[in-house]
Amino acid sequence: MLNRRTLRIKVMQALYAYDQAIGSDFLLALDRISEAFQPDLNSMVPQDRRLLQGQQKLAEAGFREWHKAGGTAEPEELDNQEVNDAIRDAVKYYQKQVQKENQFYLNQMLHATESIHDQYIHLLNLPAALLQVLEEERSREARRFTAATDRLDTTRLEQNPVLQKLAANKQLQELTIRRTLQWAGEDEMEALRQAWRNEMRNDTELRSYFEAPAGDEGVRDYGAEQEILKHIYKTYVFKGEAIPALLEEQDLNWEENRSIVKNLVVKTMKMLEEGTDENMELLSLSANWQEDKEFAETLYKQTLADDARYEQLISGAVQNWDVERVALLDKIILKMALCEMHLFRSIPVKVTINEYIEISKLYSTPKSKQFINGILDKLAQDLMASGAIRKSGRGLLDNQ
Repeated sequence: MLNRRTLRIKVMQALYAYDQAIGSDFLLALDRISEAFQPDLNSMVPQDRRLLQGQQKLAEAGFREWHKAGGTAEPEELDNQEVNDAIRDAVKYYQKQVQKENQFYLNQMLHATESIHDQYIHLLNLPAALLQVLEEERSREARRFTAATDRLDTTRLEQNPVLQKLAANKQLQELTIRRTLQWAGEDEMEALRQAWRNEMRNDTELRSYFEAPAGDEGVRDYGAEQEILKHIYKTYVFKGEAIPALLEEQDLNWEENRSIVKNLVVKTMKMLEEGTDENMELLSLSANWQEDKEFAETLYKQTLADDARYEQLISGAVQNWDVERVALLDKIILKMALCEMHLFRSIPVKVTINEYIEISKLYSTPKSKQFINGILDKLAQDLMASGAIRKSGRGLLDNQ
């Protein structure tokens, strides 16, 4: 299931994308200033190009100063009205864009997280789609004038009771229709055909499964039927070549989502016991998605809201090092950690520090682990000593 580290990573990625976007918006705002002072080629009055260039430089400098000061107060008024108008236009444009980017990347983050459950439902439909591929192959063989020498009897998989229970599950059927999660696209079916022809068909374990005789009275071991489906998923969906390539193409975050989806799928195969019926409830994305969603949303919003405050704290903690030279991703990780320490009183400080150190190992530079550990450890001690960070809740004492 979804865990808090995954949520922290999703927030970090959203904040990084947001920062890149507003960097582009800043440049676009400067472009507006540049355009405001371009000579009017249709004017009958001669244009003073030097004057326009001077006004452009003044306006750009004024906008940069406003931005460097935090972009919260009104820009400083200058003596030149044209310059003031250009600065105000750039500020208005930039502020509007920043507001849009803020909401866009928040929504994108939540959607990307919720879509993990869609990936889970989508993959639960894979065995039924595989049966379609087997039916296609049987139809092709039936049209041949000569019998295929390597024909494989796949009847056992078609009659697999676990697969049948899965296909008959009411919740799966309802979610599949409502969210359009069938294996129906030509790209998807072709990837499945390739996986069957080039990977599964010659798999030793699968061939043994197909060729194994039934037990007394034609009854097969139900556990073996579960295991073969788990084998298909583990070997050819979460590893393999054709299907993983398709999933990576469909979702840029598949590599980091894969372990969560795999866990959900394999657990579902185990849940499909012999006595279960079509009303079996499928797994949720997390034990309490509303609570997890609120955690991610709050962490994202408040890290941005208190950005200047955390920038100042980091600047004070970085000795002999210009804060602007700190890697962007490291700064985002530090700011998120500080936000979490301040806001979420039930999460121990040591847990927060360890979580962000682990994230830095995965996503930042080789030296980031030591840097982030040192800065957070120093800041946490100072903030707890001053009472700025207070922890309380079950198993916690204030300031611990």
